[in-house]
Amino acid sequence: MSTDPGPTGGPAPLTLRELELSAAATLPKDVWDFVAGGSGTELTLTANRQALDRIQLVPRILRNVSGCSTEAPLLGRTARLPLAVAPVAYHRLLHPEGELAVARAAKRAGVPFTAGMLSSFPVERIAAEGARTWFQLYWLRDEAKLFELVARAEEAGCEALMLTVDVPWMARRLRDIRNRFSLPEGVTAANLTGGVPSQAHQSRRGTSAVATHTGAIMTAALTWESVERLRARTTLPLVLKGVLDPRDARRAADSGVDALVVSNHGGRQLDGAVPSIEMLSAVSEAVAGDCEVLFDSGVRNGTDVLRALALGASGVLVGRPVMWGLAAAGEQGVDTVLGLLAEEFRDTLGLAGCASVREAVGLRTVIGPDLQSR
Repeated sequence: MSTDPGPTGGPAPLTLRELELSAAATLPKDVWDFVAGGSGTELTLTANRQALDRIQLVPRILRNVSGCSTEAPLLGRTARLPLAVAPVAYHRLLHPEGELAVARAAKRAGVPFTAGMLSSFPVERIAAEGARTWFQLYWLRDEAKLFELVARAEEAGCEALMLTVDVPWMARRLRDIRNRFSLPEGVTAANLTGGVPSQAHQSRRGTSAVATHTGAIMTAALTWESVERLRARTTLPLVLKGVLDPRDARRAADSGVDALVVSNHGGRQLDGAVPSIEMLSAVSEAVAGDCEVLFDSGVRNGTDVLRALALGASGVLVGRPVMWGLAAAGEQGVDTVLGLLAEEFRDTLGLAGCASVREAVGLRTVIGPDLQSR
């Protein structure tokens, strides 16, 4: 990384943790809790990080890494890193330029950007920024509206659809309930024009307005038949996000899904769910190369990316760290996050004796003792 002043005017950050602290100091408490928090008592949120820290890599030696390359294929096209920006709702909570700023930074970094269905700019404006754009969906009660969004994403030039499958309803997120969290005026689900209930902006005691809004528009009736209907309605690559059980992974591959994301929603859904990284190898073995496998939930540095590759992933999704950069310094902050991840990943890839992402698949790992996070 450059030694020039960092995005917040001080020294250039050397870790994502520094940007996390800057974002925490910048944002109002309720918004920070919305971004940082998990469900329940946050057992899974904590366990994600602990499980990653226990994975130790076994490096190879005497291998020519002078031309170490971080490029990797993701859904049929080469990305500069084996990484995509994860879908996160309501970027404008963090910065006025929101998803547009993140899309521009992703374009410069050469990685895909996943625009959320609950993005605070419409998918057409996000895709117009020129990043390689994937579009994330929740299954709506109004199925006609869902398929209208699919058509809009196709027309806008999105390259893939990512269906989130682990949210029949939003889990009890205690930080948001205690804060009576609601969206400020001017921040809304821009893709749902005319269909956004006022509950998103009004919270009662003991509730989260965002959870109320989510419950009003999404259905818990999502099934494998729903996935098959979506598969039949689009020619775009289809990704399922939120898979942990190898049996579900195998069925996804058999249903014509192009990729799946091993994810527990960053600890924001079932509290007590297994850390995502602990299911990655089993899921990869279950699909046996019949679809791509991505990893999500807890990636905080380049070493985490390499850990995921060694355990069978073709790439990772990164969510919260990108939001830290956006909150700390807007578009430049996101540049810093993606630049740090690129530098860290190339460093750890080469030091592990891998000249390419493909060689990382052969790395061995061992499970070490609990270590202090980060």
